[in-house]
Amino acid sequence: MLFLRLLAGVSSALAAVLITATAWAADLPALVNNLTIGGFGDRETAIGALAASGDARAAPILEALGAGQLYVRKSDNAVVIGKGSGTLTLEDAITGKPAGTGSEGELDRVRVNNRLRGVIEAAVGSLTLMSPDARVRRGAADSLFKRPDPAALTALDTAIAAEKDPRIKTAFQEARAAVVLASDASKPDKLAALEVVREKGNRDALSVLQAAINSQSDPEVKAAATAAAASVRQTLAAWEAAQNVWYGISLGSVLLLAAIGLAITFGTMGVINMAHGEMVMLGAYTTFVVQDIIRTSAPHLFDASLVIALPLAFVVAGAVGIAIERGIIRFLYGRPLDTLLATWGLSLVLQQAVRSIFGPSNREVGAPSFMSGAFQVGQITVTYGRLWIVVFSLLVFVTLILVLRKTPLGLYMRAVTQNRPMASAMGIRTPRVDALTFGLGSGIAGLAGVALSQIDNVSPNLGQGYIIDSFMVVVFGGVGNLFGTLVGATALGIVNKFLEPYAGAVLGKILVLVFIILFIQRRPRGLFALKGRSVE
Repeated sequence: MLFLRLLAGVSSALAAVLITATAWAADLPALVNNLTIGGFGDRETAIGALAASGDARAAPILEALGAGQLYVRKSDNAVVIGKGSGTLTLEDAITGKPAGTGSEGELDRVRVNNRLRGVIEAAVGSLTLMSPDARVRRGAADSLFKRPDPAALTALDTAIAAEKDPRIKTAFQEARAAVVLASDASKPDKLAALEVVREKGNRDALSVLQAAINSQSDPEVKAAATAAAASVRQTLAAWEAAQNVWYGISLGSVLLLAAIGLAITFGTMGVINMAHGEMVMLGAYTTFVVQDIIRTSAPHLFDASLVIALPLAFVVAGAVGIAIERGIIRFLYGRPLDTLLATWGLSLVLQQAVRSIFGPSNREVGAPSFMSGAFQVGQITVTYGRLWIVVFSLLVFVTLILVLRKTPLGLYMRAVTQNRPMASAMGIRTPRVDALTFGLGSGIAGLAGVALSQIDNVSPNLGQGYIIDSFMVVVFGGVGNLFGTLVGATALGIVNKFLEPYAGAVLGKILVLVFIILFIQRRPRGLFALKGRSVE
């Protein structure tokens, strides 16, 4: 008897499930058909009804409607999703199964306006709150925060209760606060929601608060929203300043790479090398050649292309630097104007040589996968490419310091810098040190070219954009002082980025130049002057 009762209960439950499933199956075609009839107002009601059904097919149907891909086939009035152009690939909107192909002449597009697109975005957001994919849930929360829909409040409460990921749960709570502010909730609920939105503190939060200020009639809620918006503006101003500092550090790292080799040659040899920018250019073109060979011969090595290019760029630019010193510079020591004119003419020759070999147009240098993309630190956007350049410039700087302090070449270079006649009298072969020093400075410029190929156009004029800035960094920091070059590059980079929003890029550089001229009037040897009998 008990067995028969259990069997009857199970049969009743199965019957109920089958009846419910049949009802949903019967309802979905009607809900979808309602999307295709009536005006935009009727369509908005149909969108809400389809979203409220909770059916798994509702989200892709609404997404297709928002993207302009939902059609009614003229031959049988079937609602289909069409993708592609010209001849569209069709799938049945209700079942998701392939439905053949069709031209746009055989179909009637279900049209929507901008208002309906916003409604669709909010509806899709509420439908995807319970998705098993964490990224989809986070996207749904962000969508509802930007376009709050009071109808999604119940779904948000359910999602918050079920969510296990603390970050996504916070996003859900922030979206709920935005929805509460857009609804007819009580004053205490709205005041609590304002605090949640204020703590979010980004530009989307400011937009939500501004909408609350415009829509709220209660004086206390309006005053609280105004105060919260002012707090968010202060927070954003602080983050914007921090973002400018990061941009300045990023620019400073580029200037450091371009100037550090110049600091060595200018400080040790007193040579004004106007062809230094062309050493940077040679490093960038070496990177292009390496990537071009890898693309055609070994595509699987593309992510390692920059690592391969670094030593080659150092050798190429260093060898050209040694050839310049041995062939031209050594005959012009003690004649700074002649070296300036000779190296300037040499820069023109090198540019024309590159134009003849590679052509005048820009060359493409791709970014490896580890240098692509970005991430957020608070409200600061940090690109991986810039981050790696900052790290690389610091590694080059530290390596150069170790070379100067821990190797015989570094000892000879420091001796020649401080007192060339005494160094020569002690048996140091100063011409050899000069050649190696010039080669080292040029090689480092080649390394700078590898880095700059990731953020600038690789062209024959690449180096010209950095030569003046490099001289300013060297003079400001102290001729021949590497720590001065580091401080000067960072300081000038940050100052440039803070001046650009107010004065523009060109006027900002002019103001920096004027500042350096005035500074040099007070400290002719820069921030950190070298010490020694010759330099004194």
